[in-house]
Amino acid sequence: QVQLVESGGGLVQAGGSLRLSCAASGSIFSINRMGWYRQAPGKQRALVAAITSGGSTNYADSVKGRFTISRDNAKNTVYLQMNSLKPEDTAVYYCNARVPNIATITGFYDYWGQGTQVTVSS
Repeated sequence: QVQLVESGGGLVQAGGSLRLSCAASGSIFSINRMGWYRQAPGKQRALVAAITSGGSTNYADSVKGRFTISRDNAKNTVYLQMNSLKPEDTAVYYCNARVPNIATITGFYDYWGQGTQVTVSS
């Protein structure tokens, strides 16, 4: 089991910045990737950024150059630094931890945080 606790959401004007944090606990040794997803009203949850246990990162095209994902292994925490925020970044942001699970069709299992609201005003 993995528990994820997010913090750092809020209201910001367009062009501003926010930093989200996600602290992991439990069976953290099993995590091979952590990431941030977001879900806007009426839309599906989508990947924003992810970082593997080896340090590789990937980003959604819409956030490249503006968002940066990083991690602090000593604190078991992943961060999402969001700069140059736009109104279209408004969504609930969810922290995700992925662990291998050969019992599933996909070969992995996802854990989720409770979500944190990010609202960008124009």
